[in-house]
This record gives sequence, C-alpha cells and structure tokens, in this order.
Amino acid sequence: MGFSSQRVLPVRRALALGLLAAAAGVSGLAQAQTGTPIKLLVGFPAGAGTDAIARALGEKLKDELGVPVVVENRAGAGGQIAAQALKAAPADGNTLFLTHDHSISILPQVVKNPGFAPASDFVPVAGFATFANVLAVSGGTPARTFNEYLNWVKTQKGGKDTIGVPAPGSIPEFLVKLTAEKYKLDLQAAPYRGSAPMTADMLGNQIAAGIASVPDFIENHKAGKVRIVAVIGAKRQPLLPSVPTFTELGFSNLDDYPYYGIFAPVGTPQPVIDRFGTALQKVLAMPDVKAKLTGLGLNVAYEPQGQFAGRVRTYTQTWERIIQSTGFKPL
Repeated sequence: MGFSSQRVLPVRRALALGLLAAAAGVSGLAQAQTGTPIKLLVGFPAGAGTDAIARALGEKLKDELGVPVVVENRAGAGGQIAAQALKAAPADGNTLFLTHDHSISILPQVVKNPGFAPASDFVPVAGFATFANVLAVSGGTPARTFNEYLNWVKTQKGGKDTIGVPAPGSIPEFLVKLTAEKYKLDLQAAPYRGSAPMTADMLGNQIAAGIASVPDFIENHKAGKVRIVAVIGAKRQPLLPSVPTFTELGFSNLDDYPYYGIFAPVGTPQPVIDRFGTALQKVLAMPDVKAKLTGLGLNVAYEPQGQFAGRVRTYTQTWERIIQSTGFKPL
C-alpha cells in the first residue's frame, strides 16, 4: 500500500530533522576538537572549595580533551548567577557548569524566581563525587564535640546562638532549623555570600559555629582553627573517622549525600556530552587527581549521565519533603 502525500510530508520532515540533529552533534564535536576553549562555570568565588575542585579537574581535562578548559567564576546567590549564565549559553558543548546540589536541587525550591529550571534548561553530563555537610565550631569556643557545643549554648549563651551558613535557603540553614527544633534551642542561621566570608568570621571568632561542606572546612579543621563536630550522611567520613553523623546523633532523613557534577545547556549534542563524560572518567581515575579531591573531603566516584540524573532526581525529592516540613517560604 502506497503513502499519501499527507503522510509522506511528515516522514520527510522527520528525516530532515533527524539529519539536522546529527549534523549538530558532528558540528558540536568538531568545535570541541578545534581548540575552542571549554568554559567551566563555577558559582562561587576563587579560592572557595568548589573553585579548587574545578581547577584541579580543569587542568587534567585540558590534556584529555586537547583544548583549554577555563574556569570562569560567576559568584553570587549560591550559584544562581552561574546557573543563569549556563541557561543563556549556546548548547554547543563549549560552556558547562560544575556545581553541587545547592544550585540544582535546592535553589529552585527556595527562590521564587531563580531564572532557570534545571529539569527543562539543563542536562546532566556526569557526576564525579559526593560529600558531606558538617557542623563546625570556632576555635574560640571550648566545645570539642557536638554535645559540648549544645551544652555551651545552653549554659553560657542562654540557649541562643547564631550559626553561619553559606547561603540563605541552603541545606545548612535547614540543618540549623532541624537542630534548633530537636534540642529546643533558639538557634538562628546567619546567611553569608559563600563559605569563605563565613569561615573568615569563624576564624575571627565573630561567630561560634557554622555549617558548610567538608571541602570548605577541612584545611582549617586539620590546622585546629575550627573543629568539625558532626557530619551529614549514613556513615562517617574517611577524613573524619572520630566525628559522628547527624544520624548517629538521632536525626532522621539525613542519609543522602550531597553531590558534585557537571551540567550542560539543554540541547547540547549527545556526542559532545559523551566525549566530556569519557574524559572526566579518565581524569578521575588518575591517582594524583583522586588524592587531591579526596584530600579536599570528597568521596570520588564517576557516575555516567543516566545514573547521575537518577541521583539528582532522588536527592531533590528527598529535600523537597524536608523543606516543606520546616514550613520554609520561598524567598
């Protein structure tokens, strides 16, 4: 039986669209091979934990991909500015976003108009690590453990204290709320513009405690300038074997680890994504890179696109339930 003209036209159109998509993939791959630099957006300032991670990976990715990989800091609003820049970038594989869970899973839930929607504006490329958020106390406090900190707040601070967090509406802020509720204390989150200024105030004893990631605190913890007293997650961290988890301390629903990964604008050709993912996997297998990232407090593990997308989806749903349970209203 023959096709009618009405049926042939859609088939031709579909074939044409398929050829265009294939051409876009070849074109994007070619661009990545002609020396055009790859811009790796980071939503935090130079010198912060995420920036150090991006630079460690970028140097090796340059060699694997055969093109410069330039870290571009678009700091501010907990990664929101960098995420908006990714949305506005061409989907040619030359602009990618290295970030953690806050920008992708949390911001869209706590900001009324973030200017991007991860599910429709971005595509996961690959995941490369998980990490833990931690509660640390400053060197100016006598506390050496989580319970000692709580007792100090009760006996020396009248049950009130301010805990620094890297951004408003962040997981650290929700951890402050959960801790205050569990122990019936008046704990208030003090949002900063990133972990660096928060840590500076802790080192200067302007605030007694802060919550951020292991990479943000680990060097000062090793130096004895701050003391990490509790970590998020199902098990203790290899770098912090003596520090209990929030789960051990009696908190529930805090087993999921935050993640680090790479994202691209939606529509980026699949061959380009696959090529970058393959390069990232090779870089993560390098002993010096793994040692560097592990030393920063990351649990290094490559996750291909599909697996990483599942992690992002599950993690987002978990924290959606927790955020709603606190009664938090989007800013």
